[in-house]
Amino acid sequence: MAKLKARYVCQACGSVHSRWQGQCPDCAEWNTLIQESAAPTVFSQKHDLSTGGRAVELVGLDAVVALPVRISTGIAEFDRAVGGGIVPGSAMLLAGDPGIGKSTLLLQVAASVALSGKGAVYVSGEEAVDQVRLRALRLGLGAAPVKLASVTSVRDILTTLQSESPPALLVIDSVQTMHSDLIEGAPGTVSQVRASAQELIRFAKERGTALILVGHVTKDGSIAGPRVLEHMVDAVLGFEGERSHQYRILRAVKNRFGGTDEIGVFAMEGAGLAEVPNPSALFLTRRDDPVSGTAIFPALEGTRPVLVEIQALTVRLASGATPRRSAVGWDSSRLAMLLAVLEARCGVSFATAEVYLNVAGGYKLQDPAADLAVAAALVSALSERPVPAEAVVMGEVALSGEVRQAAHTQLRLKEAAKLGFEEAWVPGGVEAKGIKLARFAQLRGLVEKVTGR
Repeated sequence: MAKLKARYVCQACGSVHSRWQGQCPDCAEWNTLIQESAAPTVFSQKHDLSTGGRAVELVGLDAVVALPVRISTGIAEFDRAVGGGIVPGSAMLLAGDPGIGKSTLLLQVAASVALSGKGAVYVSGEEAVDQVRLRALRLGLGAAPVKLASVTSVRDILTTLQSESPPALLVIDSVQTMHSDLIEGAPGTVSQVRASAQELIRFAKERGTALILVGHVTKDGSIAGPRVLEHMVDAVLGFEGERSHQYRILRAVKNRFGGTDEIGVFAMEGAGLAEVPNPSALFLTRRDDPVSGTAIFPALEGTRPVLVEIQALTVRLASGATPRRSAVGWDSSRLAMLLAVLEARCGVSFATAEVYLNVAGGYKLQDPAADLAVAAALVSALSERPVPAEAVVMGEVALSGEVRQAAHTQLRLKEAAKLGFEEAWVPGGVEAKGIKLARFAQLRGLVEKVTGR
């Protein structure tokens, strides 16, 4: 870009000079030269964006907008996670660990959409067509009218789709394998991923096709490729779970057409991913005899309560040994805080014991309302007195030892009563019908309840 030259204009006589001087050479006045911008150059005139475009229509916030008509996939758990169904013309990014079941889930979604009478196209850049077809046969979806292709060129994909009526659903597995011949570089590079995704999203917006892109993840769990990829799409879905466990959770991290507080729960079975309408059955252990160190907590995922079992174990150590603290599925720093509150406010010391905390089933808890259940499990493990098996525990614990109420308490208690629990240990002030309540204003009351003091 050419550099604009400055000019100095005399405020007395109007003469123009290329440099500043104390006295104007023309009128002999002092300190009258003032710097001004130079006249626009040919370059600046060519690159002036204030003119030459087309005027766009500006509308107000009160304009009437029709709600988008969603496409039901026929898989209730998937529809729940994305906000009630797929919006035509939207772009979604589904990411998850390798082997977690992303391709299996999307093949089931594409087959369900195709069986409902709408067009579905599944493009795989990682597997051959025969491999995808064999998986469909194994899942019992061989008769679904899904159109398959194994190609990595974005130009070839768009040329093929432009030659026929646009499908209702387009699945790209995965975006890191796509290649645009307009950009130099191998597939998977930042420029290639960004350019390929941009072309596919533009096609989806123009033709009203719902687009689902499969994304790889790095070793730390973040989505591979440029961060701008997450900004370009309308929804970012995370497929979570442990390979050693049966369950899988579909969670929306970003959703322009719905909330991000709903989850879909699936179980990996021989015939693919099966919906789990009652997720609590996956995370609860039914026992005939009570066991010390366990407490049941009614967690909340969006509008869905999920009952999970919190397990604690304490091991006495010899004098002078450094105790270990380990937490799986729970924040270790919050565990340290609860141990400090129990010792400072309730007189329960874990200084000579190792503490191990686990959330059954590989579930990950982030709800602060689980504080009271964790405290109950810890005190139960230390005192070797079990929490009643028919009781659920919930409440947030403050540093002062005060027990505070949890959000959506009534919804949690209703789910617990429906699953056969008869008692609930809750903060003070909670009222509920159909279940017996034990209220605690301070954490000390819970300790006395568990230990029988």
